[in-house]
Amino acid sequence: MLHFECDYVMGAHPKILAKFTETNMEAYPGYGNDPYTASAKEKVKNACGNPDAEVHLLTGGTQTNKIVIDSMLRSYEGVIAATTGHVSLHEAGAIEASGHKVLQIQGKDGKLCAEDVEKYIENFYADPSHEHMVFPGMVYISHPTEYGTLYTKAELKALSEVCKKFDIPLFMDGARLGYGLMSKNTDVTLADINELCDVFYFGGTKVGALCGEAVVFTHKNTPKHFFTFIKQNGALLAKGRLLGVQFDTLFTDGLYFEISKNAIEMAEKLKKIFTEKGYELFINSPTNQQFIILNNAKMAELQEKVVFEFWERLDEDRAVVRFCTSWATTEKDLEELSKII
Repeated sequence: MLHFECDYVMGAHPKILAKFTETNMEAYPGYGNDPYTASAKEKVKNACGNPDAEVHLLTGGTQTNKIVIDSMLRSYEGVIAATTGHVSLHEAGAIEASGHKVLQIQGKDGKLCAEDVEKYIENFYADPSHEHMVFPGMVYISHPTEYGTLYTKAELKALSEVCKKFDIPLFMDGARLGYGLMSKNTDVTLADINELCDVFYFGGTKVGALCGEAVVFTHKNTPKHFFTFIKQNGALLAKGRLLGVQFDTLFTDGLYFEISKNAIEMAEKLKKIFTEKGYELFINSPTNQQFIILNNAKMAELQEKVVFEFWERLDEDRAVVRFCTSWATTEKDLEELSKII
């Protein structure tokens, strides 16, 4: 079977596994107080070009989203997100379970529009009974979005300005950030994200690591006692080196960006394979997630030899499916896929 269902179907990049083996019998303190974690944090800050950034390593995306959002909001505040946002749909109510409502706004191609966010907040405060309601306390976006789309620099700047106007943080989910940064169709740089977002993270789980996300607070704005908050939520690893070794390796000699670039190159070739054979794209994604329209019969036929993800029903006869490339996708994988379809 060929596997294109997600970008974390493989284990870890060989250099990470080699580093684990090399360092396995070294003894270091726990809870991230090891030299590899310290080195990883410095390398992440250097990549951002922000020596004053504060970096924390967590194990997974849902865990990261929940902890960041919960730690930055007051008890009566919620987080604004697109109706298609990951926190809105695919995190089993993790945000709501922490006591914070997800305030959904209809997006376009997975993205929030600054004007819509501004209007939502203005309407909230214009309501005479807003003291009885959930306050908008943060804006959540992902880059890439759930549909593989990307914010432009102008769109990101506009969202940042709205957040500053209302004094609320802008949080970027970066579970696939490497793939967004290496897209050929982006004008958003890491420096832009560091400047315009209050907090974001580098996803490792989907970009070459066994697990792990590197959270970056960009403006000396880490919530008070964030380390203790991580511990309280059961998210502090005793063997913190598990994350430190991985991110230290990913951010050595540009490996994170190099392997992200591979996913983008493979995605473009995958897209070409489908379009040249007459298949229709649901959306023209510039990143590693590609959304193809298949009729029911073809979908069933392909599922016998290829694993991909059902995304949504288009009509009675057709569905949208998702094919993901990753750091581990090879030319051979695409050659085999081309023969099958």
